[in-house]
Amino acid sequence: MPDPVRLRLSALDQLPDRDPEETAEWGASLDAVAAAAGTHRAGQLVRRTVEHAQATGIDVPSLLETDYINSIPTGAEPEFPGDEAMEARITAWNRWNAAAMVTRGARYGVGGHIATFASAAWLYETGFQHFFRGKDAADAPGSGDQLFIQGHASPGIYARAFLDGRLTEAHLDNFRQESGGAGLPSYPHPRRLPWLWEFPTVSMGIGPLSAIYQARFNRYLENRGIKDTSGSHVWAFLGDGEMDEPESTAALALAGREGLDNLTFVINCNLQRLDGPVRANFKIVQELEAQFRAAGWNVVKTLWGSAWDDLLRADTTGALVRRLREVPDAQFQTYATRDVAYIRDHFFGTEPALAQLGASLSDAKIAECFHTSRGGHEPRKVYAAYRAAVEFKGAPTVVLAQTVKGHTLGEGFQSRNANHQMKKLTLEQFRTMRDLLELPIPDSELSGDLVPYAHPGPDSPEVRYLQERRAALGGPAPARRVHQVVLPEPSEKAFKALEKGSGSQEVATTMVIVRLVKDLMREKESGRRWVPIVPDEARTFGMESMFPSAGIYSPLGQTYESVDRDQLLHYKEAVNGQILNEGITEAGSMADFTAAATSYATHGEPMIPFYIFYSMFGWQRTGDQMWALGDQLGRGFIVGATAGRTTLTGEGLQHADGHSPLIASTNPAALTYDPAFAYEVGVIVKDGLRRMYGPDAEDVFYYLTVYNEPKPQPAMPEGVEEGILRGLYRFNEGSAPSAEAPRVQLMASGTAIHWVLEAQRLLAEQWGVAADVWSATSWSELRRDALSCDAAQLRGEDRVPYVTRALRGARGPVLAVSDWMRAVPDQISQWVEQDYSSLGTDGFGLSDTREAARRHFGVDPQSIVVAALDRLARAGDVKRETVLAAREAYGL
Repeated sequence: MPDPVRLRLSALDQLPDRDPEETAEWGASLDAVAAAAGTHRAGQLVRRTVEHAQATGIDVPSLLETDYINSIPTGAEPEFPGDEAMEARITAWNRWNAAAMVTRGARYGVGGHIATFASAAWLYETGFQHFFRGKDAADAPGSGDQLFIQGHASPGIYARAFLDGRLTEAHLDNFRQESGGAGLPSYPHPRRLPWLWEFPTVSMGIGPLSAIYQARFNRYLENRGIKDTSGSHVWAFLGDGEMDEPESTAALALAGREGLDNLTFVINCNLQRLDGPVRANFKIVQELEAQFRAAGWNVVKTLWGSAWDDLLRADTTGALVRRLREVPDAQFQTYATRDVAYIRDHFFGTEPALAQLGASLSDAKIAECFHTSRGGHEPRKVYAAYRAAVEFKGAPTVVLAQTVKGHTLGEGFQSRNANHQMKKLTLEQFRTMRDLLELPIPDSELSGDLVPYAHPGPDSPEVRYLQERRAALGGPAPARRVHQVVLPEPSEKAFKALEKGSGSQEVATTMVIVRLVKDLMREKESGRRWVPIVPDEARTFGMESMFPSAGIYSPLGQTYESVDRDQLLHYKEAVNGQILNEGITEAGSMADFTAAATSYATHGEPMIPFYIFYSMFGWQRTGDQMWALGDQLGRGFIVGATAGRTTLTGEGLQHADGHSPLIASTNPAALTYDPAFAYEVGVIVKDGLRRMYGPDAEDVFYYLTVYNEPKPQPAMPEGVEEGILRGLYRFNEGSAPSAEAPRVQLMASGTAIHWVLEAQRLLAEQWGVAADVWSATSWSELRRDALSCDAAQLRGEDRVPYVTRALRGARGPVLAVSDWMRAVPDQISQWVEQDYSSLGTDGFGLSDTREAARRHFGVDPQSIVVAALDRLARAGDVKRETVLAAREAYGL
């Protein structure tokens, strides 16, 4: 019979067992059932017993929760490998300088946050000293670990970079003052400080979501043979309040499902969000524990400091644990600010067993436990949690570390609801802080109006220790490093096919770009770098032809027989699959894109992400992630397919995109194109590969809108490449019955070019008007160029916008048409010298045929004709009666 004595340590070993023999008998009984009837029967009995206990009111925690105590008992904590006193001094310097930096900046009104880092200092310091690998780590060369730093904790990271010599006092004094070129950004912004920050995280929710997909993408690179990332670990530092963001928990199940044990979440549970308690009447730690356990994560709770050990050992009745579980977070926050008498009465006075326990404790012991002793403030507790996290295999780990917000900042800060908005300390508070941290800063340096920065010296034991530890772990962190890898230019074959046109065959531009990418994925050198990403709409976009050849990525491969296995275009999953088909999650797909788009810096491996989606569900739904993508200097192709307000027949209001180019135009890193023809798609993609992956790579990404409306694709005219890339070129000239015939300039983008070409025919044949047709491939690029020229003119340079030069000499009014709201083409109106007007699809979309929808919005060919005649009548080139006749003829 198995020995009933359990030798392994358990979290329950921290609690007194009033009858160990009875406990052993229960264990022996389960062993006997398992031996006689199998482990399933034993498990069934356990589950039924727990269910019965809960139903009858016996006090047991939920199966998804553990008691409100540390997961790792003190006896199971590993030996701390560092010099704890030395690391305490280093942390003290960092605490001081973080607070000093924000306080000094407060005189300029630029703001900053102090309390968050104060609570989390040991969570970071323990990682930097013992866990976070740098880019030169032997087991993760060129990659290191990926650190997603909590945005509001940035002052502490700057303070550490100051201590190790990567920043100077001048840098710190320019915190949040960047316009001069030498400042520090408020939060982790790679675009503003590209040698330090790798991941923008302060837009809450994006950090945790991105961290999960980063860990997943690391596995993708490894499984596809691009790079061995097995030594890289992803660490995401989050706030407990941040976990309310839907994006924060949106992908927990993915991480659990795929067993991402290369990922650790560290949630700083200081029980406070920006305005007050996170869960005033509940317990956020218990809620998060259940949520993460349900999603398949390993959970490590680090709640109490060593001062609590004696209390827990003395809890022979379980009253203390019961009380800890029932006290809501807001009340515990109050305990951190109230005197011992209040705690004795309110916490210990609820039942005799607790009162007896409280009576055995000194005032100093109670004050220590309830005011400061938290697991997140003790390096040994944090080290044990991190060691457990990195050693756990088969699932990601979340460390729930309890802290006090504003720890060490004094009574005016600690646990106060307003401390997130408190931007400075007084000199008296700094003196108190100095004494608490035992820093050698004399009173003479604290007598002026400005608190000083403090540094032990570049050759001090603290700095040498810090630098030696970072050297052992592979260099400084956080750090962003780019080793430019130039990808070879693809062969001309795929692009030449688009230049020839399709003849009489009708092809939609959505299909054009999918076929182009499929051809480019066959390239010998760069083909494997493509990362096709789609949120469960691959068949909508004609991508099913990629399934058998490229495969859909799955770390498990394909453990089943596909229902369409006998078909040519069968569904195929593979460990080394190239396609990321994410299911119905645009946010997850966008996080995929970001990880791939920045792999050139994160891992030194340039990848070419190609993310295609319903255009309506891109910028409108995940625009914040696209803003973070620009911040992170991502590169790749984002494609809004089935674009436009009227092309997606029958789908209606929520599927009808009439505005994504306008939203995209607000992102400085996005190059937005609305190509009309297949050859335009080819020219844009080819140039995009050059600009993003060539020898002079730029930190931009492309947004292309493509349509699901099949049309014959013309051959490429001579010499239009520059116009395509600049945003405008004349596609053809209208024929005129005479030299004196009225003339109009018709400008269109995307599928609207076909309406304009029909309007050109009608104007010539029915109304004697010549119309030149222009293809406007990018309204926003035309505008950017014009704005740049305006700025240059203010500097005394003589520069004329491209759109002005392209249209100079073109006779007649200009009428711009698109399947977008008029604000999209109106972006260029002020730089067009001719009379300028536009037609568009303003308002909500609707379900109908394409023809009916276009008539409804007034962008069909007949409506374009009437609008063109109207502009000519205003100019006196045609009679007003002609406009009325056209309107009547077309039934408008």
